[in-house]
Amino acid sequence: MQVAVLAHEKFPDRAKTAVGILRYADYDVAAVLDRDRAGERVADHVPDVQDAPIVAGMDDAPDVDALVVGIAPIGGGFDETWRSDVTTALERGCDVISGLHYFLADDDEFADLAAEHDCDLWDVRKPPEDLSVSEGVAADVDAEVVLTVGTDCSVGKMTATLELVEAARERGVDAGFVPTGQTGIMIDGWGNPVDRVVSDFTAGAVEEMIVERGDDHDYLFVEGQGSIVHPAYSAVTCGILHGSMADSLVLCHEAGREVVHGYESFELPSVPEYVDLYEDLARPVHEAEVVAGALNTAHVDDDVAAREAVEGFADALDAPATDLIRFDADDVLEAVL
Repeated sequence: MQVAVLAHEKFPDRAKTAVGILRYADYDVAAVLDRDRAGERVADHVPDVQDAPIVAGMDDAPDVDALVVGIAPIGGGFDETWRSDVTTALERGCDVISGLHYFLADDDEFADLAAEHDCDLWDVRKPPEDLSVSEGVAADVDAEVVLTVGTDCSVGKMTATLELVEAARERGVDAGFVPTGQTGIMIDGWGNPVDRVVSDFTAGAVEEMIVERGDDHDYLFVEGQGSIVHPAYSAVTCGILHGSMADSLVLCHEAGREVVHGYESFELPSVPEYVDLYEDLARPVHEAEVVAGALNTAHVDDDVAAREAVEGFADALDAPATDLIRFDADDVLEAVL
C-alpha cells in the first residue's frame, strides 16, 4: 500500500511514528508532509530508511492509498493546521490512519467525508471494548518474555524492540513482537494501545496479548512505553511491566539525555537507580532482571564518540549494551537469549 505520512514541523527528530513507518512498515511511503522541509528528501535526514520526497502538504503529494498521521504531540491532540491535509486526503479517496488520542472517526467533518468518498478512518489508539483486569497468568505461557523499558519517553524502546526481533529471527530464533503503542500497531497490524486503556485494564490488555501469542513463539519481545519515573506516564509503564510478567528487561536510554523530555524540571536518575527501580518493582509480581541496554546515539556525531557513549552506558548498567541501529546486536541479543 502506498501512503503519505504527515509530520509537519517535526521531521525527523519529533516524528517517531513517521520514522518507524519508514524503517519497519510494509507501506511504500510516497511522500512525507512537512511544511518546514518541503523540497528536501527523507534521505537528507535519515539515511538508513526508505527514501521519499518531503512536500508541503497533501495537495503536493502523489496518488496514495492512505494518509498516515506520523506524529503524536504530548497529550495526543489534533492540530487544526492538519485539517486541510486530512480533508484533502479523504476527498481524494484515501483512507486515513491516526495514532492520536483525538479520534478522527468522532470528528463530524472527517466522518462525513469518509462516508461520502468510501474511505476508512482507522483510529489506532481506540482500544477494544472487551478488555478487563489482569488475571496474573502471563508467566504461564511457553515463550520467554523480553520487555524494553526506558529512562524516559522517546528514547527508542519501539526501535530497540523491533531491532531485537529482527536480529533474533536472523539468528533462527522464533521471535514474536507485542505492540503496545500506536506506531508498533501500525507496523505490525495488531496490538492494544495501552496508553489509551482504562487504568484498571492496562495490565490485562498486555496480558491478553501475551496469552494470545505466548505459545506460538519461543521468545516474545514486548514494546515498552514511558518510564517508571515519568511524571505523566509512569502508570502505563508499571501496567506493562506487571501485565507482561517479563522474564528479562532491556533498558533503553538516549545518549546525553539528563532531564525528562517535556518536563525539564525533572532530572533523570542514574542508570544503576533505574536498574534497581525496575527490578524491585517487577519482583513482587514476577522477578525480572535488566540483562542488557540499548543506547540511542542518533545525536552523537561520529562512531568513535558513539562507541564511547555505549561503553559508558554498559559500564553503568553492568551489562552488555549497544546502539541497535548504529552497531550490531550480537552482545545484547546473546544476553537476552
